[in-house]
This record gives sequence, structure tokens and C-alpha cells, in this order.
Amino acid sequence: MPNTVSLIIVSYNAGIFLKSCVSSALGQVEEIIVIDNNSQDASLAQVESEFHREKKLRIVRNRENLGFAAACNVGLTHATGSYVLFLNPDCVLEPDSVNRLFQALEDYPEAGMVGGRLVDPNGTEQGGGRRAIPTPWRSFVRAFGLSCFSERWPRLFFDFHLHKQPLPSEPIEVEAISGACMLVRRAAMGDVGQWDEGYFLHCEDLDFSMALRRKGWKIVFVPSARIVHDKGGCSRSRPIFVEWHKHRGMIRFYRKFFSHQYPGVLLWLVMFGVWLRFVALATYHTGRRAGRWLGLARE
Repeated sequence: MPNTVSLIIVSYNAGIFLKSCVSSALGQVEEIIVIDNNSQDASLAQVESEFHREKKLRIVRNRENLGFAAACNVGLTHATGSYVLFLNPDCVLEPDSVNRLFQALEDYPEAGMVGGRLVDPNGTEQGGGRRAIPTPWRSFVRAFGLSCFSERWPRLFFDFHLHKQPLPSEPIEVEAISGACMLVRRAAMGDVGQWDEGYFLHCEDLDFSMALRRKGWKIVFVPSARIVHDKGGCSRSRPIFVEWHKHRGMIRFYRKFFSHQYPGVLLWLVMFGVWLRFVALATYHTGRRAGRWLGLARE
């Protein structure tokens, strides 16, 4: 299928989000592949019932939850298009968004991957759609609130969340985009190989962005391609599980790409900060859950 887009959606208990995601993509891509990580909810049944006559839709069921990266690799074995779009099930593609992403790849032959503007349901731009790589130093700056000095010393105390900057009018090169929406050129995919399955959930998109740039490919953010992302819509029921894998993924990312570039003390401090943050978030979520249980018990 030359010059066509294969859409890969990795889903796990996506609920009503999955059906909306598929519906938004049907008129924009030539092939939709849903890789289900052994969901226990009704999301697949809803999609099969709604789109049972849709020939461009294919559902692949994994017998267990393989994680995001491994499921993406499964999807790649089924995809036939010369471009591959990875999309989270809690995303809804606005009309013409895929075409705008595709056109950016056509206009920038040196770009291996492009991403669009991720927005909340209320239209506010989210972080992640355009960002810089969160190096250990940048993460240290953010964790300890040192980004407040960025106006005076912007290069030293740089904030990697670029969505706080003015929205560009044209596509621009960035260091990384979000795995929630990535359109990748097949040639670039072949150049860097498969997703790193050492990540279960989160940070694999940063890893993939680093791998592309190391191979000489550029990454482009396309502001005119809007994607409504109900961020966390598929993971709200298991916040501690998600946070564990997010922080574990960040540690793997740092060790893989920066262990030989940064002093051991700084890397250790960053890793300590990562796990300290996880403990704080786990405590917060545990407290909220306990509060809900007590509230229900009193009713």
C-alpha cells in the first residue's frame, strides 16, 4: 500500500474512548489495527458491534498485557502502509489532522516523525505534544523548581515543556513528541528498529525520539493538526500501577542514554528525585482511595 497510513492503536480497558478514537480515524487512514492487551472491559465488544462491517479495521488480541512498546511492535507486524500512525485510544482525531501530519512529512523529507497539537477536551494545549528531551539536568531543574530562573538564564534553567511557549504558525523541529500521537515514516522506522520493549508504559516515546535523532532523522511538531486527548482516560482506575511504570521507565531512559554523559552524583540525585516523586504520588493516591472507602463506609 504505497503512500498510505496504517493506524496502530494499543488498547487496554479503554472503555468508551476506543470507539470514539476509531470513529474519528475511519475517514482519515487506510488501515486501522487495534492491538488489545487482554482488556477485561467491554471496549472491544463495543467496537466490534459498531464497526462490524468496516473492512479497514482489524483487531488483534494479545493473551496478556504486553505493555505499550511490545504491543506497538505487534502492530508493526500487521501494518502494511508506508507511514505508521501510533495513536492512544483516548485520543480523537479532529478532521483533516492526519492529512496535515502526512503533508508535513511530505514537505520535510528529512523528518522521520511528526506529531500534532494535543489538546484537552476544553481546547487547552497539553504538555508533551512538543517538548525537549528531559535530560537529567533539565529534570533536576524542574524537580527542584529552578526553572523560575529561566527568564534570566534561559539556557541553564531551560524548561522542557514547550507548550508554555507561543504556538508557532508553521511546523517546527523539536527534540521529542508524545507517544499519544506519532506519525512515522516507514524508512525511519526501519532505520531505528522496533520499539524498546524494556519499557512497559511511558518514556518509550522519549526513547524512540532519541533513537531517531541519533540516526539523523528530524522530528517535527505540526500545530495545525489538532488531536483531542483525554489524558489519562484509560489509566485513571490504576494510578499507582501507571506511576510505577512511568517512573521505572524514566530511570531506564536515563541509564540508557545519559549514564556516560553525566557525573554519577548528579545522575544519582536525579534518580533519587524520581523515586521520591513516585513515593509522594503513591502516598497521595493511596490516601485518596482510603478517603473514598471511608466516605462510602459512612454512607
